[in-house]
Amino acid sequence: MQKIRLRYAKRGRLRFTSHRDVARAFERALRRAGVPMAYSQGFSPHPKISWIGAAPTGVASEAEYVEIQLVEAVDPVRLAEVLDAALAPGLDVLEAVAAGPGGLAERMEASRWRIELPGVGVAELQSAVDSLLAQEHVEVERLTKDGRRLIDARPAVIRAEVLAPGGPGDDAPEGVGTDMSYPQDSCGILRVVVRQTTPAVRPDDVLSALRVVAALEPPVPAKATRMAQGRLDDDGGLSDPLALDRQAALG
Repeated sequence: MQKIRLRYAKRGRLRFTSHRDVARAFERALRRAGVPMAYSQGFSPHPKISWIGAAPTGVASEAEYVEIQLVEAVDPVRLAEVLDAALAPGLDVLEAVAAGPGGLAERMEASRWRIELPGVGVAELQSAVDSLLAQEHVEVERLTKDGRRLIDARPAVIRAEVLAPGGPGDDAPEGVGTDMSYPQDSCGILRVVVRQTTPAVRPDDVLSALRVVAALEPPVPAKATRMAQGRLDDDGGLSDPLALDRQAALG
């Protein structure tokens, strides 16, 4: 039995796809690609697939992870190629590695998000972020299936920076363009590192916190993309969660 860890992206219109639909799409693609999956035992066997912290519906991602178990060894590079070809454009397999020692989920301490806010100037956004970082606690309201609940969004925010689109530090993913209906100085980019807590603090919760502390109201919906996941370092950066697996593969 072999365990493979995959990094994939959720792009374009497929950012509106629910995690359940993404999971179904992957299962169909694995069958079409002829991947020798391992299955659970019992009355209704299922392919052994483990999802790691799926992004919320409505946001894009360059750093989604899934782990699959196989009944025979395959070349991870070739697997990535055939699986990517079997998936719809917008669900893109970026990398596959044979799993090394240790669990993958335990390496996911935080996420780095790029949030584009058309119609919000860089200076206005910076002022709102400064107000947020000056607080110890900021409660925001979230609508759940069980009704409305309050969560404290501030402790999860490890680092927040304001950037100009396309400027220094803006790591916009390939194919993502800034909304050009607004001047460049009227479209701030928020790059924020958020600890993965329970309950999870999502990009819309960060925006709600900015609304609470600074009455920030973007005129159009923000565009959020998860750029990375990993362990936190001392500077608030993130380590690559697949680095240990690559090292193990090299022996």
